[in-house]
Formats: sequence, C-alpha cells, structure tokens
Amino acid sequence: MKNIILLNGPSSAGKSTLSKELKKQLGDADMEAVIISIDDYMITDPKETIYEDDIYEIMPAMCRDIKEYTGRGKIVIVDHAITSERIYDMFLDVAKEGKALTVKVYCDLEILRQRERARGDRCPGSAEASLKYLWPKDGYDLCIDNGKDSAVENAEKILLCL
Repeated sequence: MKNIILLNGPSSAGKSTLSKELKKQLGDADMEAVIISIDDYMITDPKETIYEDDIYEIMPAMCRDIKEYTGRGKIVIVDHAITSERIYDMFLDVAKEGKALTVKVYCDLEILRQRERARGDRCPGSAEASLKYLWPKDGYDLCIDNGKDSAVENAEKILLCL
C-alpha cells in the first residue's frame, strides 16, 4: 500500500480542502494520516511574491517531517505546489523510502483566478504562475480536476489508487 500521497498542483486548486477530506476518509477506513502542507512551512504575505528559492529553502524541513511520519507508520498527505525539477527531486529522494502516489490536482485557469481572489491571502497572480511553472507537467499516477468534481469524489478516486 502507498504511504505517501503527493497532491501537487497550482495555488488555489483546492489541494488543502482535498487533503482534509482525504484525511477524513482515511480515518473512516481506520488508517492514520497526517497532512504536510507547504503552507505550514512558509509565512506568506499577499503583498509578496513567493519565489522558487523560497520553496527550495523549506524543502529539507518538509522532507524531514515526511520521513519522520512515514517512519511512524502513518500515511502522509503532502499538499504542495512544486515549481521546479530540483524541488521535485528532493521530494522523490524522500519518497523512495516509502511508496508514493503522485496526484496532479488542477482546475481551469479561470477557477484558479476566482479562488485566488476569494481567498485574498496570496499575491495576485500566484495561482497562474504556479500553474505555469508546475513541475512535473506529466507522469503522475493520477490527475484530478478539482474544478469539476468535489473533494469527496476526488478523495474517493485517490483511495481507490492506494
């Protein structure tokens, strides 16, 4: 069984909502899960742009925590917006110690823009930029459209792949 679930997608694609639903459904199935979110490792200001180097700097701490929780036998849900090969390689390096399911979480660009405006906690244009630079573009175990289907439906799809 997979013990790491990478939810990778642009900002405002609904990864955090999906992470929470997935954790709930895993708990309902008597599987203990923890969410490791990029948002928990960064202090964001809607007036400041987040750069790839900023994300790269927090990756060692994220990877350490992924390793720690999988070592305790927990399923780790990773909520991330990976925007470069070097960051993805860091994830792959820690994921090789477990069994990872890679999930691309996406939705239509206009939906991303609407969600970003409604949130108000991101620098305008972050969603579009993270979509443009998302890494990798292809090669996921599963791709889900979080604009067309609900978090409940998408969590069920992910559970079927575990």
